[in-house]
Amino acid sequence: MTYRMPPEWAPHERTWMAWPGPNPTFTDDGELAAARAAWASVARAVRRFEPVTMVHGPGHAESARELLGPDVALVERELDDAWMRDIGPTFVKDEEGRLAAVDWVFNGWGGQDWARWEHDAKIARQVADLAGVPVLSSPLVNEGGALHVDGDGTVLLTDTVQLGEGRNPGWTREQVEAEIHDRLGTTRAIWLPRGLTGDYGRYGTQGHVDIVAAFARPGVVVAHVQPDPAHPDHEVTKEVVGLLKSATDARGRRLEVVEVPAPTVLEADGHWVDYSYINHYLCNGGVVLCGFDDPRDELAAGIFRRLFPERTVTLVDARTIFAGGGGIHCVTQQQPRATVG
Repeated sequence: MTYRMPPEWAPHERTWMAWPGPNPTFTDDGELAAARAAWASVARAVRRFEPVTMVHGPGHAESARELLGPDVALVERELDDAWMRDIGPTFVKDEEGRLAAVDWVFNGWGGQDWARWEHDAKIARQVADLAGVPVLSSPLVNEGGALHVDGDGTVLLTDTVQLGEGRNPGWTREQVEAEIHDRLGTTRAIWLPRGLTGDYGRYGTQGHVDIVAAFARPGVVVAHVQPDPAHPDHEVTKEVVGLLKSATDARGRRLEVVEVPAPTVLEADGHWVDYSYINHYLCNGGVVLCGFDDPRDELAAGIFRRLFPERTVTLVDARTIFAGGGGIHCVTQQQPRATVG
């Protein structure tokens, strides 16, 4: 049986999210309350366009319902953290259009010392069960934020994630590619050398691609650029953009790269920020875009409106989410619409 991962812009059945609970990422009641408000803002923005199911831990239904309102479905399961992109399944389709779910091995973003994943490692299978679709188990340590597909055979990956020491020691690039292609139905991998500088901090993922580059359609990639030479990502993104511009996809097309400037802020709490508009989420008829109360928010929104003229672009303040180690794409996971029962 051959499976293929639909691109994010394909029609969705729903969006899955996970509700923040007490854990090392949110160290006190104030941080947890702020995180819940931020996650709820994303859920409500997505719900304007498609159904949303929020998975919450035991005893957290009341807090979720209070902030989410009546229109978001709630499901109780044990959770460690709240990054559904990474802990949830990667949905794929077979040749007939039936859904299945890839269950990657999850080990806390490379076994980081602060992370817990006893429950999160089981969530992909549980979400697949809730969705009523079969599970395809993979031996690869991987996360949903560590890949991006064009739906036409091409996948973006990062050297420091799939080939990082904490995830797949002993795997060669060829072995990783073979497993990815087998699970996602892709045939061409474009490897970026690394992610953004801030993504290697305490709560970072060690280089997820979905904060650096993403397909907007086959042959077209949106890429993060840091215009300010004072930020180390100035050089990082120059290298990444150069690599993408010289790359060809699975169909032999030279990629068109749409550069999206970073917000003007360079630091937060004494650390380089990895604030990025690339970490957006496409839902049915909408683009939910990270906002930072920054002069470049509207510039980015304009770029995405031109890229997706048929979709409504909604800016949602993502600074609290980024403080926890991710963005809007990181807290959402699409379930594509099956084309047969």
